[in-house]
Amino acid sequence: MENLQDFMLLFRMQPNDQQPTSDQISEMQKKWGAFIGGIAAQAKLLSTTRLAFEGVLIDNKLNVSTGITIADNETLSGNMVIKATTFKEATKIAKGCPILSMGGSVEVRGIIPMEA
Repeated sequence: MENLQDFMLLFRMQPNDQQPTSDQISEMQKKWGAFIGGIAAQAKLLSTTRLAFEGVLIDNKLNVSTGITIADNETLSGNMVIKATTFKEATKIAKGCPILSMGGSVEVRGIIPMEA
């Protein structure tokens, strides 16, 4: 059996106030379904999450401000945890992400377990 490691794919995109058409939504749902389904069919999908574009930020002095972090005109929009044999394989999987066709980006990171 392959020695699989955990990797997180972080999805970023520009916040957009324009509402997509129902056809665009349907097309993107198909692309995401195929992407996620293909990874799941290989038993390499651990989890995936979409994030809302509203939130709060708490700083180290416990001050709370409304809004989300936007850097380089992008914000975190979701993540996926996958299994792969190498960083190279995880990167290859990430290159198939539909967010790339939407002008977004994917960051691939290894996961280091936290000890209690």
